[in-house]
Amino acid sequence: MERPAWAPRSIDISVPSVSRIYDYYLGGSHNFEVDREAARKAMEFMPGLPKIMQANRAFMRRAVRFAVGEGITQFLDVGSGIPTFGNVHEVAQAADPEARVVYVDHDPVAVAHSQAVLTGNEGAGVVAADLRKPQEILAAAEVERLIDLNRPVALLLVAILHFVEDADDPYEAVAELRDALAPGSLLVLTHASYEGIPLPPERAAGTVDVYKDIRNPLIMRSREEIARFFEGYDMVEPGLVPMPQWRPETAPEDEDPYAFSGFAGVGRTA
Repeated sequence: MERPAWAPRSIDISVPSVSRIYDYYLGGSHNFEVDREAARKAMEFMPGLPKIMQANRAFMRRAVRFAVGEGITQFLDVGSGIPTFGNVHEVAQAADPEARVVYVDHDPVAVAHSQAVLTGNEGAGVVAADLRKPQEILAAAEVERLIDLNRPVALLLVAILHFVEDADDPYEAVAELRDALAPGSLLVLTHASYEGIPLPPERAAGTVDVYKDIRNPLIMRSREEIARFFEGYDMVEPGLVPMPQWRPETAPEDEDPYAFSGFAGVGRTA
């Protein structure tokens, strides 16, 4: 297998990556055949996966514009993945050219490609770090350069927490990040769930098994379990809802049924 120029020498391109699989679902080009094969296997059980990812991205863009409208111009996007069209810095800086964005990911391809995309953009940076180690994120040089923790920050945890197992205590990680942020900060979150998927749970479980086979377990939490991540936050209306129902710009009833899989919400610290 030939290694493309954008793939760091340090990565094993024979092993699937969740960020590159996500890139494939969104129609991106930064993925390998091993990623596409895993994605196709997952789609055998849940053919609407690309629709779910598109709804996820559309929610993220609406939430970023909402944050800027609320006067927040600092964004910390943890588990950011591989940049695609309409990423956080593009949406935020289109709304406010002074907006600052830091992307955080532990996938070397996501980090390398983010660095390439952000060349020349002094208002955005990327950090190689893991959500499970919040203090490393907060102490990173790019976070210190771009984010003033004494002012409100929008913390984005979009389609990332369902890859953190309970044994790694994702609730504590989210709480640590929350406690480091100034009052008035926002938590922007999406999470996979069996609730809302237009399939019997046992069929959707086939997709979960595919992710387990590539050693990236997909943790499907209930709405109640997802709501726990917002402890210490006041929910922004309309609360924790299926993605197309969060402040929609088009009629939700026109959305593909798969777009209603999982939950999205925004919370604000007091």
